[in-house]
Amino acid sequence: MLYLVLKYLHVVGAAVLLGTGAGIAFFMLLAHLGGKPQVIAGVARIVVTADFLFTATAVVLQPVTGTALAHMMGYSLLEPWIFWSIVLYLVTGAFWLPVVWMQMRMRKLAENAVAEGTALPPAYFRLFWTWFAFGFPAFGAVAAIFWLMIAKPSF
Repeated sequence: MLYLVLKYLHVVGAAVLLGTGAGIAFFMLLAHLGGKPQVIAGVARIVVTADFLFTATAVVLQPVTGTALAHMMGYSLLEPWIFWSIVLYLVTGAFWLPVVWMQMRMRKLAENAVAEGTALPPAYFRLFWTWFAFGFPAFGAVAAIFWLMIAKPSF
């Protein structure tokens, strides 16, 4: 029964990482394309909250459940598909941590523009495009982890 609970939590955590990441990217992109500082500030506020509530929880849950599952099944963490999943997980984290900071900074810049009745500053646009670019390797790494977990290739 413990195995099934761990596997369930691991699969749900993976789905949360992929789904929350895709949802956040979608809503931030749409808010940005609308160009209204008030909308961007509101969406960024929700996105940051979602990242802390859902993504951060899944980020902590995944290595705990994954390591426990590998141990229960007798897999070494150096098994190629597990090893590369861990490497890709670290790559995802290396892009996700700065993205969270960028989202908080974009939120603040949008809130300031609303409070001052001004347009979004150039710093917002630089941050947005960096944030946008960081999403591709992070999302790609998570998608690759899904494939590794399902296919368990022997290489």
